[in-house]
Amino acid sequence: MLHESLKSFPKDFLWGAASAAYQIEGAWDVDGKGISNWDKFVRIPGKTFKGTNGDVAVDHYHRYREDVQLMAEMGLKTYRFSVSWPRIYPNGRGEVNQKGIDFYNNLIDALIKNNIEPILTIYHWDLPQALQDEYGGWESRKIVEDFKNYSITLYKAFGDRVKYWVSLNEQNIFTRLGYQTAMHPPGVKDDKLFYQVNHHASLANAAAIKEFRNYVPDGKIGPSFAYSPAYGATSKPEDVLAAENAEELTNHWWMDVYAWGEYPTASWNYLGRKGIAPQLEDGDLELLKESKPDFMGVNYYQTTTYEKNPLDGVTSEGHFNNTGKKGTMEDTGVPGLFKTVKNENMERTNWDWNIDPQGLRIGLRRITNRYSLPILISENGLGEYDKVEADGSIQDHYRIHYIGAHLKAIQEAITDGVDVIGYCVWSFTDLLSWLNGFQKRYGLVHVNQHEEGEHDLKRTKKKSFYWYKEVIASNGSELE
Repeated sequence: MLHESLKSFPKDFLWGAASAAYQIEGAWDVDGKGISNWDKFVRIPGKTFKGTNGDVAVDHYHRYREDVQLMAEMGLKTYRFSVSWPRIYPNGRGEVNQKGIDFYNNLIDALIKNNIEPILTIYHWDLPQALQDEYGGWESRKIVEDFKNYSITLYKAFGDRVKYWVSLNEQNIFTRLGYQTAMHPPGVKDDKLFYQVNHHASLANAAAIKEFRNYVPDGKIGPSFAYSPAYGATSKPEDVLAAENAEELTNHWWMDVYAWGEYPTASWNYLGRKGIAPQLEDGDLELLKESKPDFMGVNYYQTTTYEKNPLDGVTSEGHFNNTGKKGTMEDTGVPGLFKTVKNENMERTNWDWNIDPQGLRIGLRRITNRYSLPILISENGLGEYDKVEADGSIQDHYRIHYIGAHLKAIQEAITDGVDVIGYCVWSFTDLLSWLNGFQKRYGLVHVNQHEEGEHDLKRTKKKSFYWYKEVIASNGSELE
C-alpha cells in the first residue's frame, strides 16, 4: 500500500528503550544474588568475544539513578527492563532475597518519579544455575511450577506500580541457541530435547499469564518474540514453499501457541514423523489455550530469505558472525525444508544482519491479520561499531538513519491499521552484547566499557540520544 499521507502516532504511544539484567547490571555476586547460567557459561573458554562476561557489565546496579536521570532528560515515556531471577531467588526458589526486591523497587520508584512507565520482563535468559544443576532447568517440567511461583513473587512485589509486563523474552532464541546450536547455555545440541524444552517454556509462559490475572487484574502482559519474517528467494514455487515452511516452523510454532494454544498442523506432523515432537501431558493444551496474552511483543531486527533445500542439503551447522567481520556469516538450513540465502536487495550490518525496515511493516501486518492482537515493539535497534571523536562526541548518524527508517515503517503499518502500542529502542545504554562483547554497540548512550583493560564506565550522550529526544517530544512527527 502506498499512502498519500500517514496517520500520526497515537497520543499515548509508549516511546521507550529497553535492556536486560545480565547485559547491564553487573554486581553478579553482590547483595545475595545467586549464580546464573550465564555467569557460568561465559567462563567457558572461547564462548564469548575475547572472554567477556557480565560480572560488571555497565554497572547499572550501582548507577541506575544516573541512568534514569538520562532517561528523564531524553523524555522517555517507558523503559523496559528485566528482573534477574537469581537476584530474587538465589537458588531458583525457596527464600526470597530481599535486597534483590529492594533494588527493583528502587528502580521502579525512580522511573515513576520521572514519569517513565516501567515495563518489566520476567525472564530475559538468566536462569538460576541452581535449577540447571538440580533438574536441568528448562529440560524438566518442574521449571513450570518454579517459574510460576517466581512470577507470583514479582506480581506481589511490583504489581501495584508496574502495569505492563513481558513474560518470556525471545523464547525461540534462548531455546534454539541453548539446545540446537550450543551457542548459549547450557550448550546442548539435541533437536528432540529442543522441542521438549520449548514446550516446557510455553507451559511456564502460560502459567505465568494465568496467574497474572489474579494478581495484576488491571495490567497487561505478553511474551516478546524474536520475529524474523520469511521471504522466498525467488517466485519459484519451491522457494515460496521453503519460505512458508520457515514461517511456520520458525515463527508460527511460537506465536500460534501464544495466541491460540495450538501448534501448527504441518509442522507438528513433520516433527512427529521425525520422532522429535514434544511429549504432551493431560492438561497441557488446556493451559495453553486459557492463557492468551494481551499483546504480542515483537523484537525485530531483520528478515530472512529462504530457498529450497534438498533432503541432502545444508544443515544448521554454519559459522555465526560474533566478531563483526562482515561477510563471515554462513547460510544454514534444515534438509528438506528450507535454506537461508543472502538477499541482494538489502544492506547488511558488520555482523551480517539484514537491514530491512519494510520487513518490520510486513511482519506487523502478518501478526495483525493472523492474531488480531495489539503489538508492543519491545526491541529494535542497530548494533555497530561506534567511534568516540576527538571532541568526545559520538556521531552515530547510521543509527539515526536505521531507527528513523524503522519508525517510518511502523507509522506506515499504523496507517495500514496495525495497533502498535509502543516502541522500545534496543538499547538505552551500551551493554554487553552476549557473545559479541562490548564492541557491538546498540546504545543511545555510550558507556566507556571495553573487553580489555580498566575503564571508568562514563556515560556519554550520542548524537542519536538528542535525535530520539526530538522524536519523542514531537510524538514521531519529526523523524528526519
